[in-house]
Amino acid sequence: MSAVKAGIEPQAIVFADDGLVPNNPMPFLVYKGAVEVGGDPEATIEDLFARNGWGAMWRNGVYDFAHYHATVHEVLGIARGRARVQFGGERGRALDIAAGDVAILPAGTGHQCLSASDDFSVVGAYPPGPPMDLQRPSPENHARALKTIPRVAVPATDPVLGSDGPLVRLWHR
Repeated sequence: MSAVKAGIEPQAIVFADDGLVPNNPMPFLVYKGAVEVGGDPEATIEDLFARNGWGAMWRNGVYDFAHYHATVHEVLGIARGRARVQFGGERGRALDIAAGDVAILPAGTGHQCLSASDDFSVVGAYPPGPPMDLQRPSPENHARALKTIPRVAVPATDPVLGSDGPLVRLWHR
């Protein structure tokens, strides 16, 4: 039995480079209410991501400072609680995310937790490739990121829906 709700499709948002947060021309994807998170929600999300080829997983929240990853794409599966997260840097969008939602961030996408419930829990993961890096918005980091982001490989699978998932159709160089 799949933990993914039938017929789910992500919302796709492209965030512009704001001069400090590079973002990415490939769309940020957010699946609202995609995962049935009963029982052990963290384990459910970890199993889903692993089945779809995403690994190097962690459990935590979302940092409360603006940051991005310039060498790797990232998926955030919300296991418990809810939060308001700013995606795309200061000129991006603040979104309410909750248990069962999944956000897929192409390399360079800014993110920062603005507020969260006490029980907020996230499972993060990455496609095969280099390890995660953490960059804070600055002119120097931005300049370096503009060189590394175009070299980050497009994943072979969507962490929610696998090799036929929307990420595979929507992310192109």
